Amino acid sequence: MNIASLCQRAAVAIDANAPLNEAAHRMFDEHVGALLVVTGENPPQVVGVVTDRDIVIDALARSSAAGADLRIGHLAKSPPVAVRGTADVHEAASAMEQAGVRRLLVVDEDGGVVGVLSIDDLFAAVAEELRLLAGALRKGLAHEHQDRQTPLPPQGQRPVYPYFGTAATH
Repeated sequence: MNIASLCQRAAVAIDANAPLNEAAHRMFDEHVGALLVVTGENPPQVVGVVTDRDIVIDALARSSAAGADLRIGHLAKSPPVAVRGTADVHEAASAMEQAGVRRLLVVDEDGGVVGVLSIDDLFAAVAEELRLLAGALRKGLAHEHQDRQTPLPPQGQRPVYPYFGTAATH
């Protein structure tokens, strides 16, 4: 499974000179938790990533006077961390761990951004893989039970472990 197939959201960009409130509105309107901070060049160059958490913790924690003139480019985490779309889950998780980030840019062979991968996307992919493995295990046990025609355990009195707070009855 390649990482590009796991990207749940398109990459949404904002100019580095945009004010904080514009970035917050953009996140709200686009239903995203991160924005690519880009230059005004053509094509735009990604210079960083800013998250909703960055805005709340970094910008709002500053005094309102300093925050009023703050541009989104001042908060951007640079350089952004990226992986190729052909990377696997392990490579993406390793990149996140190494950089200490929760989101990665996913790029094609030419460096074009094809999406943003969040740690939630990775959790969902790993959870699905585990669900499939658990299903395979259950089916294997069911087939084994059916093939061997294992008798069901006899009904009646069960053994009791007396050290667990109950005493065996006779």
